[in-house]
Amino acid sequence: MSNANQETVSTRQGARIGPLATLPVFFKLDGKRVVLIGGGEPALWKAELLAATGALVEVFAEAFAEEFFALAEAPPRGQILLVQRGWSPEDLANAALAVGSFADEAEAATFAAAARAAGVPVNVVDRPALCDFQFGAIVNRSPLVVGISTDGAAPVFGQAIRSLVESLLPESFRLWAAAARDLRRESDRLGETPEQKRRFWRRFTDFALRHLDRGPGADDIAQLIAGEPEARTPEAVTVIGVGNDADMLTLGAVRALRGADDIFYDDDVLAAVLDFARREARRHPIASTQGGDTSAVVASAKSGRQVVRLRLNADAGRRGGGQELEALRAAGISVVVLSS
Repeated sequence: MSNANQETVSTRQGARIGPLATLPVFFKLDGKRVVLIGGGEPALWKAELLAATGALVEVFAEAFAEEFFALAEAPPRGQILLVQRGWSPEDLANAALAVGSFADEAEAATFAAAARAAGVPVNVVDRPALCDFQFGAIVNRSPLVVGISTDGAAPVFGQAIRSLVESLLPESFRLWAAAARDLRRESDRLGETPEQKRRFWRRFTDFALRHLDRGPGADDIAQLIAGEPEARTPEAVTVIGVGNDADMLTLGAVRALRGADDIFYDDDVLAAVLDFARREARRHPIASTQGGDTSAVVASAKSGRQVVRLRLNADAGRRGGGQELEALRAAGISVVVLSS
């Protein structure tokens, strides 16, 4: 390929996605055989993780940590079979994946080579150079599963990111994702044309993001399929005091932003704070000279929309924060005050 063609391909691909250190993929292992080598703590966690997918995990080791026997008795899903002997290349036949935990570098390399010779993707714990695939940090809201990878460069950093993502995904997402999976199986109910189905999934997603505190009910699903408007919400405004660091937003503040239809914000609030909002949310900047005018905020709340008011903590006095809250309450609006 000429340099000119290489540049064209690079430009075209770059418009869609930048370079990836690794390809994020998800293996379906339900009912499939996975070979795991090692009887210590690192292998124990891999056995539990693999069994959770529904796999048949065959674990080969000369000796096992005591916890292995309890895990084999009650795996999270799938099966765990403990084989108390060393492994051989023949053990890799017909495996979907091969995972090994070794103290000896030479044996680790031998195992990786044997797996590749058998045509089996291989992972060797703590030896990324020998791996065809890697285990990332996981946020489990199954069937919604989020995987996080640092390409083996910084596992502790990946775990920190996992904790952050977990805090943003409430347990109710598990229920919404399961409902979506079930609805996919009866897609004829969701509309006659692809566009009607797309509209349903937009309604479904928007509704889920508005109700992060619970899962879907039968009436919710029927209403969404029928395309009926959501029942009128209480007239309320969530007021969030923010500082000069978007990273300091509380979980409650982030969830309020993600569920908002209208966001009224001081015009010098950081753009990074607004990035937490849904793309579809309408944004309304408020200049300091308008700080006392609550008419637009009241009108939005009374129309049944979910409203968030972002205020700079440092400017509360200049913008008449107390007076604004009093004006909202005087208009019959319920006010919820959060801080970053």
